[in-house]
Amino acid sequence: MKKMLLILALAMVSFANAQKGTILVGGNIGYSSEKIERAIGEFKTNTFEFSPKVGYQFHDNWTVGAEFTIQSSKTNNGEAESKFNGYKYGAFVRYSVPLNETFSVFADLGAGFQNQKTKTDEGTITTTQKADGMYVGVTPALFINMKKGFGLNFSIGGLGYETLSYDASNTDYSKFNFNFGKTVNIGVSKNF
Repeated sequence: MKKMLLILALAMVSFANAQKGTILVGGNIGYSSEKIERAIGEFKTNTFEFSPKVGYQFHDNWTVGAEFTIQSSKTNNGEAESKFNGYKYGAFVRYSVPLNETFSVFADLGAGFQNQKTKTDEGTITTTQKADGMYVGVTPALFINMKKGFGLNFSIGGLGYETLSYDASNTDYSKFNFNFGKTVNIGVSKNF
C-alpha cells in the first residue's frame, strides 16, 4: 500500500514548473482497461504505464534531465493470453515561457532507447518476441498556477517517431505519430 501511495504522489507531482538552479521531479501514471466482443470471442486488455522524470533547471527557461517509462499489458481472449512489457529510457530538454503569473507554456523534447518483450501463450504453443529501438518526441503543454506553486498541466498530444527491430523475425518497425487533439493529459504539479 505504501508503494502505491508513493507512486500516486509522484503522479500528482507531474512536471513541476521550477526556477533556475532547482531540481524538477515529476511523472505520469496511467491505467486502461478495454473489452471487445467479437463473434470469435471476447478480448480483454489491461494496460499500466508509469513515466517518472528528473531534471535540473539550469536557466529560467531551460531544463534538462532523464526520463524513464515502464509499460505493461495483458490481453486475454479465452484461448490465448498475451503479456507485453516495454521500457523506454532517455533524456529530455524542456523550454518554458511564462505568459503571466498564472499561465506558462512549455514543450518537452525527449529521445532515447526502448525495448519490448511480448509473450503469447496459446495453450500448447508459447512464443516470445523481443525488440529494441529508439524514440523521439515533442510534447507542448500549458501550466496553470493555482496557488503558491500548485498548478495544473494540460497537454493535448504531440509529435513522435519510434523504431523497433525484432530479434526473432528480423522485422524492422517504424512509426510516426501526430496526435494533436487525440489525447488529453491533465496533471497536478508543485513548484519547489
